[in-house]
Amino acid sequence: MSLHDQHVLMIVLLVLGLFAGLASGFPVAFVLGGVALLFAGIGLLLGNFDPSFLEAFPNRVFGVMGNETLVAVPLFVFMGVMLERSRIAEALLEAVASLFGRVRGGLVVAVLLVGAILAASTGIVGATVVAMGLISLPTMLRHGYCPRLASGAICASGTLGQIVPPSIVLVLLGDQLGNAYQQAQLKQGIFAPETVSVSDLFAGALVPGLGLVALYLAYALWVAWRQPERAPALKDTQSRSTGQLVKAIVPALALILLVLGSILGGYATATEAAAVGAVGATVFAALHGRLGLARLFEVGRETVKVTAMVFAILVGAALFSLVFRGYGGDDLVHEALAGLPGGKWGAIVAVMLLMFLLGFVLDFIEIVFVVVPIVGPVLLALGVDPVWLGVMMAINLQTSFLTPPFGFALFYLRGVAPPDVRTADIYRGVAPFIVLQLLMLALVATFPALATALPEWLYG
Repeated sequence: MSLHDQHVLMIVLLVLGLFAGLASGFPVAFVLGGVALLFAGIGLLLGNFDPSFLEAFPNRVFGVMGNETLVAVPLFVFMGVMLERSRIAEALLEAVASLFGRVRGGLVVAVLLVGAILAASTGIVGATVVAMGLISLPTMLRHGYCPRLASGAICASGTLGQIVPPSIVLVLLGDQLGNAYQQAQLKQGIFAPETVSVSDLFAGALVPGLGLVALYLAYALWVAWRQPERAPALKDTQSRSTGQLVKAIVPALALILLVLGSILGGYATATEAAAVGAVGATVFAALHGRLGLARLFEVGRETVKVTAMVFAILVGAALFSLVFRGYGGDDLVHEALAGLPGGKWGAIVAVMLLMFLLGFVLDFIEIVFVVVPIVGPVLLALGVDPVWLGVMMAINLQTSFLTPPFGFALFYLRGVAPPDVRTADIYRGVAPFIVLQLLMLALVATFPALATALPEWLYG
């Protein structure tokens, strides 16, 4: 067997070993690192693996430790958890519901609007779905809303945190695509490569994200108009004073203005804006009288848990990527994608389909850290715009979060939904919203300016 054939066999076994490890339920970070070390050791014994690839691993780890962009991750997580645990999100939903509840479909409109606001001020999917499920689902069911419509709206609005900036997905995607873009240019002989930043990706995702919110709202209002029995108006909505409404709505809107406004305006990097957001969320919690040492400790502990998971996966994925490249996996992927019918578009469709299917069984963090470093340089070397590609990937991952039977958002809601809401109701409820997300994905694919025009206008 030639060396090339040995490498192909080892790559196949490496990928199969990865999926076997993931299927076992073992922590993802340790599966990535353990499988990589196992096959590197086998390759060293067989003499078909170059150990210099492993020597590069410490530099990769130090690169992660010194990456200022990734500092935004714990800060955005802290901001989101603080808003959730201090019940600012709950007060916001109750306030918006009191504004729209008296019209048909008003509660669905409130859920979608609050989901968009929370997405733009937290960027954490799981927390948003759980919070909305606990707060709004019982209320909607009590007032006669269709369980399918209610659960679908909650899942869809909760996943807006994947695409509406400032999103953790976009932060991680921006970092990985930036590295992939530089690699692609260096391979092409461009030794003064252009860069793509998280701010570029935030700007690129803004219009598609808001467009998705508009599609959701249009569907909800259409259902309320055509089938009013599924989304009745509330007759006993508690009215609130202007002061109460301002107190509930202003904190979230102020955070959006501080965080997103400073990034898009070029006044701060994503990391600096995340720090402002974390401090702002803490200040608003204190002003609402919901910040004590116990809550601060709780928020800090949850932030450390999430951040540790993210960076452990990143380190494991870095080791897996090195071993994958050591066996020539990046060249194999390049040959496979470049040889697909349809050229660049054939490769894009194949990668999007792969990411969509992986979204059934893997979290977005694992997909971003494992798949993007492998396929990103190949697609970008084919001339794909990095901002457009990042937005397409984010919408794709958001869709996989919703798609039965393994969509993570469905599991989040199932865990907090009342027993009388069947799993089948949740699955059927998200179907129209999946169609709307696929429509937005098709629109961005057909009209790339939806993703590229705003960053070009803001940053040239």
